[in-house]
Amino acid sequence: MRAQEFSLKRELQRKAVHGTSVLIVIFYYFLPKEVILLSMTLFLILSLEVEFIRLDLKLKLPFFHKLYRENEKERLSGNIFFLIGAIIAISVFYKEIAIAAILMTTIGDAFAAIFGKRFGRRWIPIPELKDRSVEGCTAEFGVDMLIGFVFLNSYPWSWLLILVMAGTATIVETVVNKIDDNLLIPLFSGFNAQVLTYIISHEYLSFSFLPIAQP
Repeated sequence: MRAQEFSLKRELQRKAVHGTSVLIVIFYYFLPKEVILLSMTLFLILSLEVEFIRLDLKLKLPFFHKLYRENEKERLSGNIFFLIGAIIAISVFYKEIAIAAILMTTIGDAFAAIFGKRFGRRWIPIPELKDRSVEGCTAEFGVDMLIGFVFLNSYPWSWLLILVMAGTATIVETVVNKIDDNLLIPLFSGFNAQVLTYIISHEYLSFSFLPIAQP
């Protein structure tokens, strides 16, 4: 039990750091896209320098060393992949889709990890996914749906858009092991939503059923 509590405490510390993604969303609402992208690129460069100190120079950084998972001790941390994914999402996708994809990556993943560690009782019966619980996956999907309803409800067929994004984010987080999901979730969920908006918009342009949302 104490080991489980320690694991949960460390997971909470990691997810609190990931929670800084909320600042990206707030700044994105008030600052030009170019300023956000330049600032995030600068932060990515600084983070890579920290990784150089940690991985190449083998120096232990105060506090930060506690936040790395076992599989990150000899490779780039998830924060690097998250920044790359967020930069691509903001560059390519509509604002609301990019924001939803970023928050699903951090907040949705946080709920999956925390609920899985705290309430996980039923585990997915696949050897490669033995550390994924049904409770954690359900929590992530529910939170991702809520994020979608907050940011995407102005789009035509918003329920379908939200379902696709939340489903994609949950599936990617659940089934991917070798590739960092901090990169894959914003790219896959955002891309699927962006393509779907193009399909829906084309249908509305052809038949004029409903006005098109202006991203």
